[in-house]
Amino acid sequence: MTDQENNNSISSNPFAALFGSVAAAKHFAAVQKQQQLRQLTGEETSISQDDSDNSVSESLDDCDYSVAEISRSFRSQRELCEQLNINHMIQRIFLITLDNSEPGNPRIWRGVQYRLGQLCVSGDPSMKSGNGIPARCVYLEEMAADLDDQDWLDMNNVEQALFTRLLLPEPGSHLIHMTSAGTQNLSAERDAGERQILRYLYACFRRAREEITKVPENLLPFAVRCRNLTVSNTRTVLLTPEIYVNQNVYEQLVDLMLETLRGAQFEDMTEFLEDVIEALTIEEEVRTFGEVMVPVFDILLGRIKDLDLCQILLYTYLDVLLYFTKQKDIAKVFAGYIQPKDPSNGQMYQKTLLGAILNISCLLKTPGVVENHGYFLNPSRSSPQEIKVQESNIHQFMAQFHEKIYQMLKNLLQLSPETKHRILSWLGNCLHANAGRTKIWANQMPEIFFQMYASDAFFLNLGAALLKLCQPFCKPKSPKLLTFNPTYCALKELNEEERRSKNVHMKGLEKETCLIPALSEQEPQFANSYNLVTENLVLTQYTLHLGFHRLHDQMVKINQSLHRLQVAWREAQQSSSPAADSLREQFERLMTIYLSTKTAMTEPQMLQNCLNLQVSMAVLLVQLAVGNRGTEPLELTFPLPEVEHSALAYVPEFFADNLGDFFIFLRRFADDILETSADSLEHILHFVTVFMGDVERMKNPHLRAKLAEVLEAVMPHLDQAQNPLVSSVFHRKRVFCSYQHAGHLAEALIKVFVDIEFTGDPHQFEQKFNYRRPMYPILRYMWGTDSYRDSIKALADYASENLEAMNPPLFLRFLNLLMNDAIFLLDEAIQYLSKIKVQQIEKDRGEWDSLSPEARREKESSLQMFGQLARFHNIMSNETIGTLAFLTSEIKSLFVHPFLAERIISMLNYFLQHLVGPKMGALKVKDFSEFDFKPQQLVSDICTIYLNLGDEENFCATVPKDGRSYSPMLFAQTVRVLKKINKPGNMIVSFSNLAERIKSLADRQQQEEETYADACDEFLDPIMSTLMSDPVILPSSRVTVDRSTIARHLLSDQTDPFNRSPLTMDQIRPNTELKEKIQRWLAERKKQKEEELEDTLN
Repeated sequence: MTDQENNNSISSNPFAALFGSVAAAKHFAAVQKQQQLRQLTGEETSISQDDSDNSVSESLDDCDYSVAEISRSFRSQRELCEQLNINHMIQRIFLITLDNSEPGNPRIWRGVQYRLGQLCVSGDPSMKSGNGIPARCVYLEEMAADLDDQDWLDMNNVEQALFTRLLLPEPGSHLIHMTSAGTQNLSAERDAGERQILRYLYACFRRAREEITKVPENLLPFAVRCRNLTVSNTRTVLLTPEIYVNQNVYEQLVDLMLETLRGAQFEDMTEFLEDVIEALTIEEEVRTFGEVMVPVFDILLGRIKDLDLCQILLYTYLDVLLYFTKQKDIAKVFAGYIQPKDPSNGQMYQKTLLGAILNISCLLKTPGVVENHGYFLNPSRSSPQEIKVQESNIHQFMAQFHEKIYQMLKNLLQLSPETKHRILSWLGNCLHANAGRTKIWANQMPEIFFQMYASDAFFLNLGAALLKLCQPFCKPKSPKLLTFNPTYCALKELNEEERRSKNVHMKGLEKETCLIPALSEQEPQFANSYNLVTENLVLTQYTLHLGFHRLHDQMVKINQSLHRLQVAWREAQQSSSPAADSLREQFERLMTIYLSTKTAMTEPQMLQNCLNLQVSMAVLLVQLAVGNRGTEPLELTFPLPEVEHSALAYVPEFFADNLGDFFIFLRRFADDILETSADSLEHILHFVTVFMGDVERMKNPHLRAKLAEVLEAVMPHLDQAQNPLVSSVFHRKRVFCSYQHAGHLAEALIKVFVDIEFTGDPHQFEQKFNYRRPMYPILRYMWGTDSYRDSIKALADYASENLEAMNPPLFLRFLNLLMNDAIFLLDEAIQYLSKIKVQQIEKDRGEWDSLSPEARREKESSLQMFGQLARFHNIMSNETIGTLAFLTSEIKSLFVHPFLAERIISMLNYFLQHLVGPKMGALKVKDFSEFDFKPQQLVSDICTIYLNLGDEENFCATVPKDGRSYSPMLFAQTVRVLKKINKPGNMIVSFSNLAERIKSLADRQQQEEETYADACDEFLDPIMSTLMSDPVILPSSRVTVDRSTIARHLLSDQTDPFNRSPLTMDQIRPNTELKEKIQRWLAERKKQKEEELEDTLN
C-alpha cells in the first residue's frame, strides 16, 4: 500500500477525528503496533469479547491495518461503545457538541457513531434518527478549537462544555444539524438554542432525569452526574448572576415556575428546585440563601400588587407562593422578607409581599374613586340578575383567594417553630400598629387615615383567612374551645424571648376595656404558655374588630346616602331641575361603591365561617359567665351562680362587640344565612339572656343595649313578606318560640330598656331612643307568644304587689320610662310637623323664590332636617303608643294605680287634642307617609288603651282630673274621627259609652272641686298644687308631699326633689296628723256644702 493510499485509508477511518492530523494518527498506529508485537512475544493477549465486540471487529475488517490499529488503541471495544453512548447522552441532555462535521461526510467520531450506533446500547431508543443523536446541537466552537485533538464529549470535559454553553450570549447562532434529515425542526432549534439559561438548565435537568430512567446500569453514574451538573450550575447562576450577560435569572426563575404550574409540570420543577436549594444552603460563602431569594420576592411583589382579584394569573402567582411557604428554607426567608421597615406604621404592612396580596379585593383601590374600577360600573344599566351574576362570579374568586391565603398562613404556622413565631409576630405587630383604625377621628380624616393604616381590603382578607384557621375548634361542642385562656389578654409588655416561649404575639390588649372591671384584689393566673386556640381566637377577633366592624359602618352610611340621593334625584327629575344629571351621576358612583363593598363582605363561605366563630364565642362567653374553668360545657340554669374572680374581667369588650356587629350585619345584608343556621341561634339566645340584663357580667350599658339589636336580628321578622316557596322564618320562629329560658330573656330585655336611661354618656338622652328602637318590635313579638307573655305579666304582678319597695320594681320603672318616652317623642313629632307645615306653605306661596340662592339652600336644608327629625320621632312614638296598647290589654292594675293613672291619662288626652281636636290642622303636612306620620293608627291605639282600662272605676274617675286637655267635647270629636276612619262599630259604641261615663264622673268631680276650692296651702301638694290624699314626710328635706307624687318622682329619679339627697320609698314616713286634719276638713266642707244645698232647696 502506497503512502497516498495509506493516508486515504486512515483519513477515511472515523477514529482519525481523535487526532490533529493524519500524520499523528499514523504515528499513533505505528507505536501501538510495536507495543503489541512485544506483548505477543512475551505472553498471550487475552481479550474477552461479547457478541457486540465481535460485531465491532467485523465491522472494522474493511479498514486497512492502520485503522484497525487505531481501533485497538482502546482498551476494549466495550469501552468504545461506552464512550460513544456517553457522548450521545451528553449531547441529548445538554444539546451541545464539539463536532461540527456535516452529517453526510462524518469525521472519525461521528463515523464510528454511524457504524456502531446499531450495535452499542443506545441511551434513548425513542430517537428515530441519528441513533440517539439530537437533531440540533450548539457547536462549542472555541472549546473545540482548544481541544484540537478531541471532538467528542466525555465526563472530563462536560462541565467545561456546559459552562461554555451558558456563557454564549446567542446560542441560537451556533446551532448545527446533527442528523442527515434536512427538514426544518423548530422545536429542536428552540430547545437547543434556548437563550434563557435557567430555562435551559431546567430542560437539561428534565432530560437528564429521563436518561437516568433509560440508560443501562453502566451508564447510570454518568447520567446522574449530568443531572447533578445542571443543579450545580443553577446554583452558580443564582449565586453569581452578574457573570452571565443579559440574563435576569430571577425573572427567569419566576417565569419558569409560572410556566410549569400552568403546564402541570410543577412536580418536576419542585424536584429541580429542592436540589438547587439544597446546593445553595450547603455553602453560603458567596451569597446567603436569603440574598438569593430576596430578588425573587421583589419580582413577585412588583407583579402581584397590580393584579386584580378576578385575574387567573393571580392564582398562579399564589401557587408559587404556596410552594415557597411549604419549603422550609424559602419559608424562613419569606417570613423575614415580609417584615416592614417601620413596624410601628400600620400602612407599611400593606406594602410587604403578604400585605400586597391581602390588599387585593373588589373594593375600590382608592376610596371614592370609581374610575378604572373593574366591578359594577354603571349599575343602573344592569339588571338585578346581571348584578347577581357578577356578584356570584366575584364570590367564586374570593373563595379561592381566601383559601390560598389560608393555606399560606397554615404552611408557615406548621412548617417550623421559627416560621410560626415569625408569622405570628408579624400578625401581632400588624394588628397593634393598626389599632388606631377603630378611633373615631379615623373616619373623619380619611387622608391621614390611609397614610397611617392598612386598607379595609387588607383586614377583610386577613380576617377571612384567620377565620379558616379557627374552624377546627369553632363548633359549639368542640373540646378545644374551652381551652381558651382569657388571661392572655391581660399580659403586659413582654420581651421577644418571653413572647416566643409563652406563645403571646398580640400587644396592647391589657389596655382594652374588658366586659367587667377586675377587682382590686383579683390577680390573673397567667399560663406558662398559651395554646394556638387562644392566640388564633384573639388574633381573629381583633382583626374583625379592625376590619369587618369598620366596613359594616361604611355600608350603613352608604345605604343611607343612597336613599337620600335617590329621593333628591326623583324630586329633581319631577321638577326638571338641571341638578338631575349630577345627582344621577352621584347615585351611580355611590351605587358602585355600595355593590363592591356588599359583595366583598358577603362571600358565603366567609360569612359561614364567621357565623361558626361567633356562635362558638357565644358558647365560650356564657361558660365563662357561669364560672366554668374546665373543658366540658356546663348546662345553663337560672338563677345564674355567683362567680368570684370572674374570667370575664380579662375578656376585651370587642369579643362581644364583634358578635353583635356580625349578627346585625347579617340581618341587614345577608338575612338568608340566619335562617339556614337557625339551629345555632339557641346559643345566641343564651348569650343575650345571660349578658343583656346583667351589669355584673357586662358593665357597658351601650354594649348591652346592642344585644337588643342582636336579638332583633335573630328573631323572626314581623314584616317579612311570605315567600310561597320558602318558609323564610320558620326555623327562627321555632327556635325563638320554644326557647327554654323565655322568661329570663324577656326580663333581660326589660332590664336593659330601663338601664340605658342613665348611661353616664353626655349624649345619653338622644342615644336611649336609638337603643330602644329594636326593643319595641321584640316586645310585640314576645307578647304574641304565650311563654314570653306570661313572664311579662308575672313581672307586672310582682310590681303591683311591691309598689312601695325600697327599690321600685323593674316593671314599674319600665312602664314609667315607656310613658316618658311616649310623651316626649309624640310631642317632639307634633312640633316638627307643625314647623314643616309652615315651611311647606311658605314654599308653595312662592315666598322662597325671592330669596338668595344661599338663603334658599338654608331653607331647603332646614326643611329636610325637620323632615328627618319628624320621621324619627313619629316612628318611635308609634312604637311606644302601640306597646302601651297591647300591654294594657292584659295588664291593668299598674296602669290604674295613682302612681301611673294620672300620667297616662294626661298623655292620652294631650295627644287626642292634637290628633282630633282643634289643633289637628297644624299637623296636616303634604305627605304623611314621607314622615311616617300615622294619625289614624295613633288615634286607634289611644282609644284601645282607654277601652282596655275603662272598666276600672278609679281610672275613669281620674280622667276628668286632667284639667289641661280633657273636655267632653274632645271625646265627642274622637268618636267622630273613629267613624271617619272606619273603625269597627263595636269599638265606636264602646268608646261612646266610656265617654258618657267619664262625663258623668266629670260633672260630679266639678261639684266636689267647688266644695274644696278654698283649701289652705298646707293641704296642697307642693309639686302638683292638688289636694293631698295621703301626705308623707320626706326624711331629709322634711317636706310633706302626696304619696302618689313622690312615688312617680322616684320612678325616674331616686332623690329628694327639694335637696337632691338620696331617697327611696321605704324611707318616707306618713304624715298621719296632717292626713287626719285634711280628712276632718274634707268632712266639714262636705257637711257645709250639704247644708247649703238643703237651705237652697228649702
